[in-house]
Amino acid sequence: MNEITPTDDSQATVSDETLVADQESRNLALLMWIGTIFLSFIPGLVVYLVKPDDGYLQDQSKEALNWSITAIIGYFAGALLTIILIGPLVMFAVGVVNLVFGVMGAMACSKGETYRVPWALRLIK
Repeated sequence: MNEITPTDDSQATVSDETLVADQESRNLALLMWIGTIFLSFIPGLVVYLVKPDDGYLQDQSKEALNWSITAIIGYFAGALLTIILIGPLVMFAVGVVNLVFGVMGAMACSKGETYRVPWALRLIK
């Protein structure tokens, strides 16, 4: 797992073991995770496409995209399971987990740490 060592807020550097995030990167990552709660994959995709040179934002946008895709699959499975009447429960559970993981991601990014969602499918590497 990558560790963040906040040293100087004037630059963001990427290495194999350490990602250093400046304040702007942390703020954008925070907004991206909060946006992921409400707008699904759109904030992660926008950050992933607009900021290809920032290693910290690339890492967190990939994680947010992976989680959003996982949540969409969960919602789709819940929609299919409405046939046997447990779909609304599944969709509610996915919504609660989406809220919790989005808040946890936002809190980690506000401190400049990387965040990994435990149950996300790692489709984007």
